[in-house]
Amino acid sequence: MNRLRRPGETGPISSRYVLAASYVLIGGFLLLVMFLGLLPGLLAVCIGFLGTRWIIRTLDAGLRRRQKISANDPAWAAAPPTPRIAAATLVMLAPILLLAIGFAEAREFVLNAPQQYRELLDYIARTVLELRLKLPPDIGAYLPEGSVEVQRVIAGYLRAQAGMLALTGRAWLGGLLFAYVGLIVGSLAAIATRIPSRRPLARELKARIVLFGEAFGQIVAAQFWIAAFNTCLTAIFLLFLLPLWHMELPYTPALITLTFVAGLVPIVGNLLCNTVITMVGLSVSPITAAACLVFLILIHKAEYLINAKVIGNRTQMAVWELLAVMFVAEASFGPAGLVAAPLFYAYLKKELQAAELV
Repeated sequence: MNRLRRPGETGPISSRYVLAASYVLIGGFLLLVMFLGLLPGLLAVCIGFLGTRWIIRTLDAGLRRRQKISANDPAWAAAPPTPRIAAATLVMLAPILLLAIGFAEAREFVLNAPQQYRELLDYIARTVLELRLKLPPDIGAYLPEGSVEVQRVIAGYLRAQAGMLALTGRAWLGGLLFAYVGLIVGSLAAIATRIPSRRPLARELKARIVLFGEAFGQIVAAQFWIAAFNTCLTAIFLLFLLPLWHMELPYTPALITLTFVAGLVPIVGNLLCNTVITMVGLSVSPITAAACLVFLILIHKAEYLINAKVIGNRTQMAVWELLAVMFVAEASFGPAGLVAAPLFYAYLKKELQAAELV
């Protein structure tokens, strides 16, 4: 068995203990992130790190092509260095530019987003209470009498959530600032000078972090593009197709934003935004609700193909596994657990595969 020694000690330390210590430290760190509500910061750190590295590789390849120098050519060592600072600066300035555009184009919506969603929840609650009136008489007659009480419970829950949003006010901007700090940390870490460490625990922790980064790239990055695809199609449907048929929905900007944010959560997020959009469509007319439902089903059929192409079998996660993990994580940590569950579970499976246990 390989034995390691600490400076100043004569007793050997098993490499198994070092490996176990790295697992404990990473596991404890991830639990601490969840208990302290630091998940947005952690995700922003990963985005900043991977985004900066991607820009560096792109600039690196472009510079080599321009100078016709191979990466293995000794002349590359004498060539101008890759503009790492420019890459990090671009990543750090991009959110500021996007926020500035958002304020310029939709200042009212950006500042009053919680108020918009509070009103949306109230609107859906009223639609639920008036469900019999919204449906055609022939269909409404089939609703059981006990459904009235169920409607009241659902409406009460929605209004309670709306009250919570009203209390947040503009505090969500503080969360964005916190995530932005994480983005800066990640981009600076990506351009930091790496000094190879001979310490065994440092090597094992680096291996854990590399696997976590791979899991993030597979799950979160892929889900981001899927959510963006879903949002683009939903925006076209809500902004152009429905008005063309004279079926405009209220709260369209809030619905489009919700589609993107909810789309970042696999499976559950799609079900959530589908239900919300269909209920808002029902408030207009049953035909509008049916059109929304059919369109959203078609979108998600296309998403299955994108999931297969973007993620494929790399994560080796079945739907039932993902749903079970998300259910437990949501019960333990609330909505943040829904976001963290796919990422943490993908990382866990990577560790088990690396150890040849699964």
